[in-house]
Amino acid sequence: MSDETLPSELLAKLAAARDLSARPHATRFVEPATFAETFHRQAHARPDQPFLIYYGDGAGGAEIRREHTYRDFHGQVVRLAKAMRDTLGLRPGDRLVTAMHNHDRTILATFAAWRLGLTVVPLNMGEDDKRLGYVIEHSRAKALFALEEYAERAGALAKGIPGVAVEGDAPAKAPAGFARFEDLLAKAKAADAELAAAPRGLDPDAEALIVYTSGTTGVPKGVVLTQYNLLADAHAISNWHDLTPGKRMMCVLPIHHVNGLIVTHVTPAYYGGTVVLNRKFHTTKFFPRIAKEGVHVVSVVPTLLQFLCDGAREGYSRASVPTLSHIICGAGPLTVDLGARFEDAFEIEVCHGYGLSESTCYSCFVPIPGKRPAAEHKGWMRDHGYPSIGAPVATNEMAIHDDDGKPLPAGAKGEIAIRGHNIMSGYANNRTANENAFTHGWFRSGDEGFWLQGADGRPYFFISGRFKELIIRGGVKISPLEVDEVINTVPGLKAGMAVGFEHTVYGEEVGAYVVKAEGSKVTEEEILVHCRAKLAAHAAPKVVVFGESFPVTSTGKYQRNQLKPLFAPWKETRFK
Repeated sequence: MSDETLPSELLAKLAAARDLSARPHATRFVEPATFAETFHRQAHARPDQPFLIYYGDGAGGAEIRREHTYRDFHGQVVRLAKAMRDTLGLRPGDRLVTAMHNHDRTILATFAAWRLGLTVVPLNMGEDDKRLGYVIEHSRAKALFALEEYAERAGALAKGIPGVAVEGDAPAKAPAGFARFEDLLAKAKAADAELAAAPRGLDPDAEALIVYTSGTTGVPKGVVLTQYNLLADAHAISNWHDLTPGKRMMCVLPIHHVNGLIVTHVTPAYYGGTVVLNRKFHTTKFFPRIAKEGVHVVSVVPTLLQFLCDGAREGYSRASVPTLSHIICGAGPLTVDLGARFEDAFEIEVCHGYGLSESTCYSCFVPIPGKRPAAEHKGWMRDHGYPSIGAPVATNEMAIHDDDGKPLPAGAKGEIAIRGHNIMSGYANNRTANENAFTHGWFRSGDEGFWLQGADGRPYFFISGRFKELIIRGGVKISPLEVDEVINTVPGLKAGMAVGFEHTVYGEEVGAYVVKAEGSKVTEEEILVHCRAKLAAHAAPKVVVFGESFPVTSTGKYQRNQLKPLFAPWKETRFK
């Protein structure tokens, strides 16, 4: 988990958070409990089935489509793992940084690293050099794999770490000093015996992935996930969504983050499915590609649902994508309004869920179609002020805790806490972060929420805000998500968001940042009047800022706090 030694008391809390109340972490949900063994087994069970179908953007806008069978992809994984060992000198436990975007060779490099027992550290190349340099240095990586278009930049930040330049879809030239990916593969022609032999000696609790969080302030924290963490969450996801051998998932999210990597690559590799990997999300290609490839489940974020509602409505409905069961949505605040608009427009149900990098990915979902009445789904998604994030998956437990770590009853707001087999082994080299996150022997999410009892006897959870985003006006806490829900019911708005900004009288005051719908003439006063009619006076926005778009991370999460400076002119305004 870390290169530092932690005190025994903290280690005990970390261990407790990785157990279930009736099932210790050592009693696995899956066997074999390493990814490398699992993928090896699937490759031999279904050699001619497509594992990965990649769609790229070629020169001049030409579409690229490459298809890899399990046999083909597994063979490349074994050869590349051999080259990593014999040519680069990498050994189990070493860390490999990847400066790559959505690409079939990114998945190849990742799976090969896990075959060898390495730890993958993905970079988000959309971030600034200071942040990327910190990740590379903090991770203590031994090697760098970079697509050629990123190689020069990443190599300069890596400061002498051996690099491998990987050919991408766009023409580029590898800088001097980089080994070439093609040369590595050419030197490592795996023998039949190596292809047939299952990898041995791998530890299920050895680290496999370090994902650095994308917070907007301070240095990022390295979330350490193990080989077994990957499989535990894949097991839970595939069981919940009724994913069985041969079913197809599509990836439109960035694979440097756990959603794109765990949900739509590790999970299909676990259950024996097929992945349709997209270089980028394209609104106009989303439904046609689902129909063409016979996709069953897609994972998105709320931002993409908004894009689809805006730009892909005509001509698409349930009938146009007959294989599609439902859409998974999480990793950002989904409003009741957006979820309802998407479901009503396309007649496709949104399976809302929740999780964090620290819980590998997903920790809970609402039930999928066929597992409950349609009316019950609408109730959970529309009737409680927020769309439910669902009930816990089998591999973890959830609760709402007060400040002392004690569980709260139904309806009471507190902090969402999680424990179970998909909880990370800890933050890399960050004792303070570990102490704060595991204070009471559960993982503390930093998210405010509550739960309600379902007719099926399970607790259904709701997220009502990030504690770091809560607006505190005159000592009164206001959930920005609650205000978001009201703003987004204003006629003429494309979308809106509540923003807490610094105020001399109340400490913080409530503002609204909005984007108008095309052709809309809605005014600030109309927005304020609408909100005052539905919210208490202290929670209603006092000022409106109009914009063209929302700041989001590469994974589609809204960055609410980046909007605060826009409201600085109203810091001393005495609102009525």
